[in-house]
Amino acid sequence: MIEFLTKPDAALLVLGHGSTENASSSRSVRSHADQLRERNLFAEVHVAFWKEAPSFSEALTAIDCREIYVVPAFISEGYFTRQVIPRELGITGRTTESQGHLLHYCDPVGSHPSMTDRLLERASQMTPGIDPGDIDLIIIGHGTPRDSNSSAAVRTQVERIQALNLGYAKITDAYLSEAPLINDWQQLTQSPHVVVVPFFIADGLHSEQDIPEILGLDAPIDGRFAPRSVRGQTLHYSQAIGTDSGIADVILEQVLAFDSGS
Repeated sequence: MIEFLTKPDAALLVLGHGSTENASSSRSVRSHADQLRERNLFAEVHVAFWKEAPSFSEALTAIDCREIYVVPAFISEGYFTRQVIPRELGITGRTTESQGHLLHYCDPVGSHPSMTDRLLERASQMTPGIDPGDIDLIIIGHGTPRDSNSSAAVRTQVERIQALNLGYAKITDAYLSEAPLINDWQQLTQSPHVVVVPFFIADGLHSEQDIPEILGLDAPIDGRFAPRSVRGQTLHYSQAIGTDSGIADVILEQVLAFDSGS
């Protein structure tokens, strides 16, 4: 837990996607913000969303502090972090004067190196006692034709985990909207156990509904999906990585990274 970071004269603004169709989409971002608010490290902690209220465009009007650290709770440097957020908040660089505020634009949560540890911890929780040599690990992202960089964060995580040589039979990526597709998970794997970890910020429409439907999973019990056996393979599906309580610390790490210029 990071408690040595204190910004008593600055505000923290955490930005998420949100959804008009699934109330769970913003839950994790709001939860992380609540955690950070309780730590009293900033004068103010606020959230804003693309698809929910408060919106990106009105976020700054609710903040009293002149200095604001803006942290996108997004997985990658893609369409939203490079185009939508800067447009809606009037951001033109790493530090910008906008609407009477001094905005420090931090890197998105998903790009922080510590996310690798979060993914590995989540994967290990799904298959306790099972030899990694019997496991194929799939990291799932959204992907989008609008920005080729959108899937880069997932590919980076796969490469980092591969480099650790942890003994997994195979480590690969798959996506909702670009190849390799999640639909083809059986063609991508051959081990008796397949662990699927969604590299998403929230348990929202995609990770709670779209992906489980594609994978043929039964309805969750208390938010968790039971393993599914398919032609000699057991499929284990985790909650989205963004629901990890440690993401609050990753948000703070991105503020520290901004201040250090890294």
